[in-house]
Amino acid sequence: MFFTKEDYDDVIVEVVDLPRATLNEADEFKQRLKEDIENGHKNIVADLSACEFIDSTFLGTLVITLKNVTSMGGDLRLVGFQPAVHSMFELTRMYRAFETFKTREDAIKSFQ
Repeated sequence: MFFTKEDYDDVIVEVVDLPRATLNEADEFKQRLKEDIENGHKNIVADLSACEFIDSTFLGTLVITLKNVTSMGGDLRLVGFQPAVHSMFELTRMYRAFETFKTREDAIKSFQ
């Protein structure tokens, strides 16, 4: 299992337990996030601490989810960038679209 869900009151944390988050896993992750939103969860944290690499398809899943959840008055926040993932977010300028945090606890607290 590549993904685990943790529930913190009104915040859902989706943990991505993959060294490489790619096209192969993007559809499953997109479905998980879609179900979270359909179940009424508007405050979502994606924990990417284990990811050493994220491809454009997986990044697209994050962008689509951000768009969907913000249209409902919520947000998708990211935590745990390793150096290569951090560089990719800077190169694509996606750091402008997402709020990012160093720790899961900081991301969760940011919703309060």
